[in-house]
Amino acid sequence: QVQLTESGGGLVQAGGSLRLSCTASGRRFQDYTMGWFRQAPGKSREFVAGISWNGDVIEYADAVKGRFTITKDNDIEVMTLQMDSLELEDTAVYYCAVDTAGWPVFRIESLYEYWGPGTQVSVSS
Repeated sequence: QVQLTESGGGLVQAGGSLRLSCTASGRRFQDYTMGWFRQAPGKSREFVAGISWNGDVIEYADAVKGRFTITKDNDIEVMTLQMDSLELEDTAVYYCAVDTAGWPVFRIESLYEYWGPGTQVSVSS
């Protein structure tokens, strides 16, 4: 069993920045593929970014490419999502997720076995 906890959400003006963090319980953090997804009001959950177990492979959704940066620190067992140049359309609940199999396939939700409860990110004009 893996328990995930997100933090760092909040309210920010358009153009601003936020940094989300995700910690995971379990003894094999270094082996996990991890990802960030988000769900805006009235919309389906969508892929944001994913990172392989060692950080060598990273993928971003087109909507956030160039503005968001995903990192994974296996020493302190934290995954982060640095979000810059935030836009109104980035408003959503953000979820971190773990795929314990460790394959670098990031966009398929069903491959992730564990999900955090989510953290709200709100961008105002």
